[in-house]
Amino acid sequence: MDIKIAAAAVMRADGATLLVRKRGTDAFMQPGGKIDAGETPVVALCRELYEELGIQITADAAEYLGFYQAPAANEVGSTVSAEMFRIEVDVEIAAQAEIEEAIWVDRQAANQLTLAPLTRDKVLPAIWGSVEAGA
Repeated sequence: MDIKIAAAAVMRADGATLLVRKRGTDAFMQPGGKIDAGETPVVALCRELYEELGIQITADAAEYLGFYQAPAANEVGSTVSAEMFRIEVDVEIAAQAEIEEAIWVDRQAANQLTLAPLTRDKVLPAIWGSVEAGA
């Protein structure tokens, strides 16, 4: 099964990125979610960031990073296909909806976490260079 999502490397001025962990899961990943029928990826991203974290952005605030695929972290046998964006924020973040935990991490902190394959193998290397995965 192919899961089509829009997600963001949410960045802070100090270079930290925001990772989230959904309720009932172990792996941290970029915020975002499934693209609804009739939505463009950037519209889905804006909706998901607001629903999950209370972040309000406009479509022009999202810089397109590319299309990435990896095994899904929480759905065995599935692949996640992500339209990935980068946004810079300087606002308070509050985990909402299905998000259990939202944390700002630098490269060293990310190395200590269980990361979703897309995050570990594609997104963090795209924004920081290679990252060694936690357990």
